[in-house]
Amino acid sequence: MNPQAPSFWRIGWTSLLRDWRAGELRLLVIAVTLAVAALTAVGFFADRLQGGLTRDASALIGGDAVVVSDQPAGAVFVERAEALGLRHTRSLNFPTMGRASDEQGGAARLVALKSVDEGYPLRGTLRVSESPDAPDVVAPGIPARGTAWVDAALLVQLDLRVGQPLLLGDARFTIARVLTVEPDRGGGFMSFAPRVMIRNDDLPATGLVQPASRVSYRLAVAGPEPAVAGFSRWARAEIERPGVRGVRLESLEGGRPEMQRTLGRAEKFLNLVALLAALLCAVAVAIAARGFAQRHLDDCAMLRVLGLSQGNMARAYTVEFAIVGLFASALGVLLGWVVHHVFVLLLAGLVESSLPAPGPVPVLLGLGMGLTLLLAFGLPPVLQLAKVPPLRVIRRDVGQLKPATLGVLGLGVVGFAALLLAASRDLLLGGIAVGGFAAAVLLFAAVSYLAVRVLRASVNEATAPRALVMATRQLSARPAYAVVQISALAVGLLSLVLLVLLRTDLIDSWRSATPPDAPNRFVINVQPEQAQPFQQALRNAGVGQYDWFPMIRGRLVAINGRAVQPEDFEAERAQRLVEREFNLSHTAERPENNPIVAGRWTPEEADGLSVEEGLAEELGLKLGDALGFDIAGQTVERRITSLRKVDWGSMRVNFFVLFPVAEMNDVPITYISAFRAPEAAGFDNALVREFPNITNVDMSQTIAQVQRVLGQVIAAIEFLFAFTLAAGLVVLLAAVTATRGEREREFAILRAVGAGSGLLRQVQRIELLGVGLLAGFLASVVAVAVGWALARFAFEFTWTASPWVPLGGALAGAVLALAAGWWGLRAILRTPVVETLRRAAT
Repeated sequence: MNPQAPSFWRIGWTSLLRDWRAGELRLLVIAVTLAVAALTAVGFFADRLQGGLTRDASALIGGDAVVVSDQPAGAVFVERAEALGLRHTRSLNFPTMGRASDEQGGAARLVALKSVDEGYPLRGTLRVSESPDAPDVVAPGIPARGTAWVDAALLVQLDLRVGQPLLLGDARFTIARVLTVEPDRGGGFMSFAPRVMIRNDDLPATGLVQPASRVSYRLAVAGPEPAVAGFSRWARAEIERPGVRGVRLESLEGGRPEMQRTLGRAEKFLNLVALLAALLCAVAVAIAARGFAQRHLDDCAMLRVLGLSQGNMARAYTVEFAIVGLFASALGVLLGWVVHHVFVLLLAGLVESSLPAPGPVPVLLGLGMGLTLLLAFGLPPVLQLAKVPPLRVIRRDVGQLKPATLGVLGLGVVGFAALLLAASRDLLLGGIAVGGFAAAVLLFAAVSYLAVRVLRASVNEATAPRALVMATRQLSARPAYAVVQISALAVGLLSLVLLVLLRTDLIDSWRSATPPDAPNRFVINVQPEQAQPFQQALRNAGVGQYDWFPMIRGRLVAINGRAVQPEDFEAERAQRLVEREFNLSHTAERPENNPIVAGRWTPEEADGLSVEEGLAEELGLKLGDALGFDIAGQTVERRITSLRKVDWGSMRVNFFVLFPVAEMNDVPITYISAFRAPEAAGFDNALVREFPNITNVDMSQTIAQVQRVLGQVIAAIEFLFAFTLAAGLVVLLAAVTATRGEREREFAILRAVGAGSGLLRQVQRIELLGVGLLAGFLASVVAVAVGWALARFAFEFTWTASPWVPLGGALAGAVLALAAGWWGLRAILRTPVVETLRRAAT
């Protein structure tokens, strides 16, 4: 080794400054920055959200531990809490109708009623105000007898003021305070009804709680940590005992899940967009790094002639790329920090603005992602420069780049995939995205290679247009470059097409799930003695068509005589289904919107049962199986005689399980009805005044609010979409310009032997058009498959892509390839032939 030779640190730094000034590193920096910014923006947002949930866990559940059940919690839970010296309080939650008195206009609205005991809340702070405009203060206990505290929104909706009466069922309450902060209210897409709070002592007077009513009972406990831990262990064991159903324990470790569910779908979409951006940037880095290495072959050959060793050259380029990776990663982290504030702003109302500062994990993940991205996909082709032979100085045909070794590339890909899965926070989502792209790259490479071979064999050079013949020769002369170009374009287009499908089809299918003529009112809790008067009231109001079904509360307790427990099933959804109570019904006539897909519906079949096909699939049920339901303490057993297909997006009354009989007189029932309300003013108020115990749900308002919330989520997704769009354009530009040097030399030779610029432009356009058409078609086909998998398994949508997607994708690919080709290759035909040939010869 020459003792006078500069160190690899100095060579790497000098090379970095030279390449930076020459613009050689621009594409690499942009790609890494975009990937890191997209991932860290979502990471910062998710980390702060999780930190807020953890910080406020005790307030979110209203105690240190809460026993939640669909029946009053047994006395053993209270006795255990008292034995351990824990404070405890009970509360009930359910939806019902709140009404203004006739003197105040008689308006009615759906409310979320909560009744509480003295001592509520055990954790967190309840705050109230004297009026909607007055400052709030810590609540002085709970509402007094005969009074109610309400959300300010209810006062506006019912045109009431503090001090005026509010009717709930059969009871009249005086509005005494305005609720401003309720610690354990939680969130959720369906928590739109304004809150009304009364005390438990006043609940019986309302007459709202009936045997078949759907009520959530909560027993909260609080005290020293060891005592709470002991109570939690005992409660879990008690809940898991055979025969105990419909009971769960909420504790500080998990907090209430509603807020997490509220933003769960948004976070999945944001993670998906970020993953696509990172995957695209990996492709861009790989292409740009190979182009960087190709342009430095001659320089490295000269350095070898001057005595620089292979080891020092490899270390020098490693130093250069490490510095570039750190800089681009830090820039991406900074940009991600700025972008995540936009998420908080766009999702205002769904998340609190006072979220805690994020931890170091998103920063470390971003830096690690950027360095892995550059070193795994960018460094392997560059390290080949250290092996360039000195002979290349006089012979340009030696020392060409070779494919990266499988070991180096495989290690980088595995590390990058592991980081992507960690960043996704969802193994299923990350697995589909990463696995789908890996399979797509292999498919694109194989199909594009076959396409080049078929094109070369199918073009008749004697009869085909001259430009087409020359374009075919261009592609077939370098099949490896053609495969790389088509595959890279297809990967870029795959992400763009996939996002467009998710945006326009998947999200829109959720938002437009309500048919134009769907019912906009659902009425529940109609008592049996009110059935005839209620239906007559609908007819008198001009409602000619309506769904009308009895509703029975029952829990699945046995399949084919064997007791059913949640742990009998592996799928989480199946466990939830057997844990909850079902809304069952009976009717002799099959609902017209429930076609039979297996078996046979037989009216008045006493031993028969009809099950929705999705439930049957989830629980592994089949025709002939006997199901046992616990209904009000008695077990009712029937066998499955038919399976039905149910359109849950129809906004009609639907049930998982139907008894095909007209009467079931030995079980407690209420009735449910769905109809489209008449346009006449005062219809809802008159209905609730006549039947004060019913719950009248105005679905038009609820759906509109769901769509507004979803609109906020979509706005955040579309904002992040800009990163993926930019990454896709970077890939397109990198793919098209990957062969710029070869094109310059080939076109210069063709021009030197007499080919005109017009002919060469046609050749370039035909080549780009063919590459874009094929890449767009392949990308669209794969995007449909990946989109279906994401819709079915990650987002739980029912979705079928339009058959026109592959055609649209092919046309879009052709247009984008032409545009990127014009931008990246526009100077080739303007470069003088002599200058191009001189550069090729030196």
